Amino acid sequence: LGAQEAPPAIISLYPGTGFEAHVDSIIAGGPLLGYKAEKGAADPKAAAAMPAVCGVEDRNRTAPFPFCGNRFEFRAVGSSQNCSFPISICNTIMASGMAALSDLIEGGMCHRDAVAKLFKDNRHVIFTGNGYSAEWPVEAKKRGLSNLNTTPLAVATFNSEKAKKLFADMGIFSAEECDARAEVMFENYATTLSVEVETLIDMIETGILPACAKDMAKYKEMPALAGDRSATYTSIKTETDKLKGLFDKKPHDLKAEATYLCDTIKPQMVAIRALVDKAEGLLEAGLYPYPTYEELIYSHHS
Repeated sequence: LGAQEAPPAIISLYPGTGFEAHVDSIIAGGPLLGYKAEKGAADPKAAAAMPAVCGVEDRNRTAPFPFCGNRFEFRAVGSSQNCSFPISICNTIMASGMAALSDLIEGGMCHRDAVAKLFKDNRHVIFTGNGYSAEWPVEAKKRGLSNLNTTPLAVATFNSEKAKKLFADMGIFSAEECDARAEVMFENYATTLSVEVETLIDMIETGILPACAKDMAKYKEMPALAGDRSATYTSIKTETDKLKGLFDKKPHDLKAEATYLCDTIKPQMVAIRALVDKAEGLLEAGLYPYPTYEELIYSHHS
């Protein structure tokens, strides 16, 4: 879901405004203890309704890591992804953080100052604003946070030198295992997109275009009534041929292929989809060869 649905692809931490203030007080020299996780109540502004119990902090649904009173949630798991993989990464992050804290304390720093230093060094990941806003990616870039909003961009960082060192230090993956996993992820992405392209082309050539031809034939005697049909139907054919040509030119290196499919092929598929959506509203009822949006959404009303 990350980057396409809630939340955005920018990985930030939402502790809530109360906990954020406590973090800032620790950085400024305050004590570690003192944060009170107290639940509040929302006034419904109605005499007939009781006040509703609220969470300790607002559960910001635009954040990938929101604080939910007694835990942090991770909300950026992919819709088709097995959650065991992101859980492993989250556990790795936690272990690495605890190792960094342990090193500071074992190096002679008191635990309050060690925690304060860790908070200060990572303060830029805390964001309690609106993750959907246009201003957040700009602010995140200033903070040095990554915005890996496509799969190829994200996968390319999995076997970076920084990631390899982290996984090796934590005893989780070797450098070779990082490379292997990245290769598998690139191949899976390229295979999935290739299947989608071929399926789209088949659906258009065996279903959409024949339906368009049948619909267009009905206006042979009255072409003035056809409106945008001729231009729309012809454009579907033209853009589909363009997609086939682009698809034939895809590179064979896995990383390059995945990037090409993402940056070149997907936009062309979107362009075709927009034309087919328009054609759906022009075709005579009964000619559209697949379930229409109306049938999918409102079939239970019939």
